[in-house]
Amino acid sequence: MARLLIVGTGSMAAHHAKGFSALPGVTLVGGVDARAEPLAAFCEKWSIPNSFASVEAALEWGDFDAVTNVTPDAAHFSTTMPFLAAGKHVLCEKPLATAAADADAMAAAARKAGVVNMVNLSYRNVPALQQAAALVRAGEIGEIRHFEASYLQSWLTQDAWGAWDKESQWLWRLSTAHGSKGVLGDVGIHILDFATFIAGLEATEVSCRLATFDKAAGGRIGDYVLDANDSATMQIVLSNGALGTVAATRFASGHHNDLKLRLYGTKGGLEVQFERNTSRLRICRTADLVSAEWHEVDCPEVPNIYTRFIAAIRGEGPAEPSFDRGAALQHLLDLAEQSAARKSLSLAV
Repeated sequence: MARLLIVGTGSMAAHHAKGFSALPGVTLVGGVDARAEPLAAFCEKWSIPNSFASVEAALEWGDFDAVTNVTPDAAHFSTTMPFLAAGKHVLCEKPLATAAADADAMAAAARKAGVVNMVNLSYRNVPALQQAAALVRAGEIGEIRHFEASYLQSWLTQDAWGAWDKESQWLWRLSTAHGSKGVLGDVGIHILDFATFIAGLEATEVSCRLATFDKAAGGRIGDYVLDANDSATMQIVLSNGALGTVAATRFASGHHNDLKLRLYGTKGGLEVQFERNTSRLRICRTADLVSAEWHEVDCPEVPNIYTRFIAAIRGEGPAEPSFDRGAALQHLLDLAEQSAARKSLSLAV
């Protein structure tokens, strides 16, 4: 039996509650949120028997084994560290932190505590991503030489997910004062993980440009100053010298939430797509290079992050992606921000 505490009861918490409550042997035993009304509503909806206004109150109670942290990005560090010190297993939403120093401290604390620690890089659940990574590891396309990756959203051009200029769940993502790192911090972390995980190589250099576009009179709506970046482009050098481009934007009209990767090696190429919640993988192997023929690859389903977290606690699977991975990605994001501030100078990781 795994007794789970949910920290933070915003919109993403419902996904965690649904995912964990569907697993045999997992019980949602408590919720934590400083906001009394959302906390009460959340606990009632998911039949959670205990509620706490603070991390400290939950720890004083202590009758839980593991934590899933779904607080806003800027709160991840302060809310996670006490649980690690108490020896609790932790799944933390991405990004692990909003600065590399904090992410490093979280990873170090998790190693010291000897607990299961994972960060929710949700596209690790995509079958095509895992199958593409397996093909690269098996040498199917040879040595990686070039790649192109993009994360495309368009919620600033249409209201399929709601009115961005009226709803707080979107407005805070546009305001640095409300803890947003813009599209770079929000989804850039996903596409950087998507590309480098499949390639099986770490990034060693990054050059970045960020853009923030006028979206309202005076650059603000109510309490929200709309100064966070809306689009990001990066040039990346991988550890073997391969070059690639990474892009992320909220202005990709015609794409709600799509990821794409083209990865080229000395023996072939791969194309990975995740569109409309469906993944697709194509490959061009050595025998087809002259004719440039591409073939579909079957991709078996993979367990989701909730299943993998509980399996890791039970010693039935690896704790991946770990806080160490989250920290490595945060270093890359920090350097991308610094590069943009310096007008695209390339910075070494």
